[in-house]
Amino acid sequence: MTQTDNFNLPFLGDWFTPYATQDSSLLGQLNFLPGLKELLMLRQVHALEHATVWVLSETNSLEQNNLPADNETLGGFSTDSGFYLYGQIQPRDLQRAVRIALERLRGGQWHLAIHPRCGTNASVTMMVTAGFVLGAHFLLPRGPVEQLIGLGVAFGTAVQVAPDLGGYAQKYLTTAIPFNLELVNVVRTTDFWGRSAHFVSVRWQDLQ
Repeated sequence: MTQTDNFNLPFLGDWFTPYATQDSSLLGQLNFLPGLKELLMLRQVHALEHATVWVLSETNSLEQNNLPADNETLGGFSTDSGFYLYGQIQPRDLQRAVRIALERLRGGQWHLAIHPRCGTNASVTMMVTAGFVLGAHFLLPRGPVEQLIGLGVAFGTAVQVAPDLGGYAQKYLTTAIPFNLELVNVVRTTDFWGRSAHFVSVRWQDLQ
């Protein structure tokens, strides 16, 4: 099983199948809501960022005659107008990877939108761990032994369930298949914090 298969999440199944005009239709119906277009675009950019990192990781590993794997030297940060890509990569290779990622996502390889190093996973892990720890504290007897055992069980359970929950949060909340995105440009730049990066700029295209 490859790392991209880790988030198929079979035990809950799919709530819906993505289709090309879903976000355009939603925006047309609810265009009076401020910030909706930016939110929809951010979710699509987030998915494209993840898929681009997967494509670049696969290219790198295949060049080394290894199985495709996550290249941990690459990372990204999404905005509603594009994403920053960190790591050693040539702009032309990044541009090519973005186009491949778009094609593969739109072609049905939706698992590429999910990534195990996404910040969503860390946020979900912290929330789940805090919830389990508090639950164990209030539900178990106040004795130190019972509390210590409860703390260990809470941490262990959180570690087991958090990756799947993080994957679902990505799949249904923080990413969306980028049917509406069109690549504009790839440039070398610095991010908000002054770090060197490439910025992949995209624009929205309405679909009917």
